[in-house]
Amino acid sequence: MNESDALSAFAALSNESRLRVVKFLVEAGPDGLSAGDIAAKLGATPSRASFHLATLSEAGLVRSQKESRSVQYTVRFDAMGGLVRYLLEDCCGGNATVRACC
Repeated sequence: MNESDALSAFAALSNESRLRVVKFLVEAGPDGLSAGDIAAKLGATPSRASFHLATLSEAGLVRSQKESRSVQYTVRFDAMGGLVRYLLEDCCGGNATVRACC
């Protein structure tokens, strides 16, 4: 992950609703959740949930797949791992103190 991608990911995650969506999707695992289920869990309108999902998708943190009449979302674990790796290795230069805490 490069600096630009990391900044995009951090910007997407800096919103309470979007961070909650990522948590929901991590908990759901590889099956993910439908857009409607995510909206219900957030207590948001479908259009509001779609706004947040689009932001996360543009940042490369989630992916969507059309299934029948709904859209299923899953977290991109590779992207989440890349963001953590960026923090530990690139941003913090592999600092031993930072690595020891993780």
